[in-house]
Amino acid sequence: MKKLLLIGTGGTIASRKTAQGLAPQLSAKELLDYVPAARDFCAVTAVQPFSVDSTNVQPAHWLKLASLIQGAYEAYDGFVLCHGTDTMAYTAAALSYLVRDPDKPIVVTGAQKPIDAEDTDARVNLLDSMRWACTGLGGVSIVFGGQVIAGTRARKSRSKSYNAFSSLNFPLLGVIRGEQALPFFEGPKARGPVFSDRLDTHVSVLKLTPGLSPETFLAVGNLCDALVIESYGVGGIPDLYNAALDELYRAGKTIVVGTQVPHEGSDLTVYRVGAAVRERYGLLETYDMTLEATVAKLMWALGQSRDAETIRELFYTEVNHDILIRPSIG
Repeated sequence: MKKLLLIGTGGTIASRKTAQGLAPQLSAKELLDYVPAARDFCAVTAVQPFSVDSTNVQPAHWLKLASLIQGAYEAYDGFVLCHGTDTMAYTAAALSYLVRDPDKPIVVTGAQKPIDAEDTDARVNLLDSMRWACTGLGGVSIVFGGQVIAGTRARKSRSKSYNAFSSLNFPLLGVIRGEQALPFFEGPKARGPVFSDRLDTHVSVLKLTPGLSPETFLAVGNLCDALVIESYGVGGIPDLYNAALDELYRAGKTIVVGTQVPHEGSDLTVYRVGAAVRERYGLLETYDMTLEATVAKLMWALGQSRDAETIRELFYTEVNHDILIRPSIG
């Protein structure tokens, strides 16, 4: 029988009603009481490193989770993290970089309704996650609504429905049907985990909107070490921000351009407004990466090095299926 570690962090799945709305109340051990069927196929130990609404989750929480997994890695066959849905995609992406190439399943799950609600999705999601964690297939993933999504490809795309998460620009890793975990494909055999314990949290995202002032553009860039610009369409930066880009480039900022469009990714070479700034500043480009993965990967990459070429190489190196379209880094 597989040995799993259940890690409770709060979120809707562990919430109960209070006078001010839902708030985390239940521990990981208490969550287990709602899924007695788990005892039929796995042995579970429960721990509770913190209990928060996922709106309050910060990079320090990601580091704590990675450290917990590292300390317990040899003792368990798989890991299941119960997490709130609002920042779940960020946490799954961050863990993909903090625990690279794990040869055991690290599964993140949660629910749209508390586990003690009559019509909840929590009990099914938790059992599904445990079943996937028993497959032995390494990697960080989100299991939610019967789907298995790579940890770097998830996006919360519905705020209330039970099928809350989508896999962007990458196929599902598998599905759960009843009591069966059904993988769609297996990647190369994992080499075993590589843990990291440093993040640079000074990463900001600036969403371009018509009317955004150059002063705002520059101010946001000056307040961070890496700036992610969510551009329009396949990507480009309006000419009125050229002076701001000049200043940020001279200051040594890492600048990444992506797109506000969820599907199919960026391509700065298509239009002059993209090609010109790409050539002039040597900007990084997200291509088919999600925003969540981009933010987490930059925090990780800048936590490893301050050298521009090393950051570029780390950013364009595929981790947990995060980027398929990218320039040569050889």
